[in-house]
Amino acid sequence: MKNRLEEIRKERGITQAELANILEVSRQTIGSLENGRYNPSILLAFKIAAYFQLTIEEIFIYEEGEEDGKK
Repeated sequence: MKNRLEEIRKERGITQAELANILEVSRQTIGSLENGRYNPSILLAFKIAAYFQLTIEEIFIYEEGEEDGKK
């Protein structure tokens, strides 16, 4: 799953550490999300969307075929 988390975070002038603190996760979790190494839990996705006042779909981009390894 792709995402715009890094882009949105930087537009708002927030560091990875600040966002991690707000969301009560590690900075490494934010880095892994931004690099696409980790997909958030649904709860974390909702927390991120609520914090930025965006929809989940505006941050996280699902592409067809991902669940079966095609992309």
